[in-house]
Amino acid sequence: MPGAENSFHAMFNQAEAGLWFIIAAVLAIRGSIRRPWRWLLPVAFVVFGVSDLIEAQTGAWWEPWWLFVMKAACVLVFVLAWRAHRRQGKPHG
Repeated sequence: MPGAENSFHAMFNQAEAGLWFIIAAVLAIRGSIRRPWRWLLPVAFVVFGVSDLIEAQTGAWWEPWWLFVMKAACVLVFVLAWRAHRRQGKPHG
């Protein structure tokens, strides 16, 4: 049943988008991130959530081409923010 598979995929992407929006809200409210990540990281999570909503409609993360670019840019921000956090030597928790 192809419709059920597509429906599950869309529902999963919508739930995933909700998770990214929650993470963005927590990061924005917490505000303890060092600059420029203080504003860039929550924005990247919101954009990543939007990309999942688009993916729920298109059915693929690589189509259209700009959706892949959008997701890749967000992942780049996540990696750079994580790297900057690690370099600060902050203890976890």
